[in-house]
Amino acid sequence: MSFRLAAYAVCIEDGRVLLARHVPPVGQSNWTLPGGRVEHAEDPFDAVIREFAEETGCEAVVERLLGVDSRVIPAVEARTGAEHQNVGIFYRVRITGGRLRPEPNGETAESVWTPFLDIARLRRSSLVDVGLALAQSAPATGHVASVPVGGLIQH
Repeated sequence: MSFRLAAYAVCIEDGRVLLARHVPPVGQSNWTLPGGRVEHAEDPFDAVIREFAEETGCEAVVERLLGVDSRVIPAVEARTGAEHQNVGIFYRVRITGGRLRPEPNGETAESVWTPFLDIARLRRSSLVDVGLALAQSAPATGHVASVPVGGLIQH
């Protein structure tokens, strides 16, 4: 089984969330939260700030830890064809500077403020739903029920 530890930013302002359009080398693009892999020996707190800046062009500060999501993607659904576990750490962040722009030499084509009401119709990563559920419910345990994957939601 492969494993990935990642940190994701949930940036909410005026009934909108900042989403990033991820364009992989192969396959369809989808909307996701800014964030990504925690590097070896890197603190996830630092990783979310670094990833946010790389993908959006904006500086941010962490306001609070929202929670942790751990999911196993069955081999038949995983891109690699092997079972994969993704552990995501979600943080509420606030932009403090910079200007939105595409990720230079990266897979984030654009970052867009998206009204909550528009999210359901987007082809999106399950990370969007998990992050918003954590931000909206603020569970004391930092854990939300599993988000079903299907339809417009992708792993």
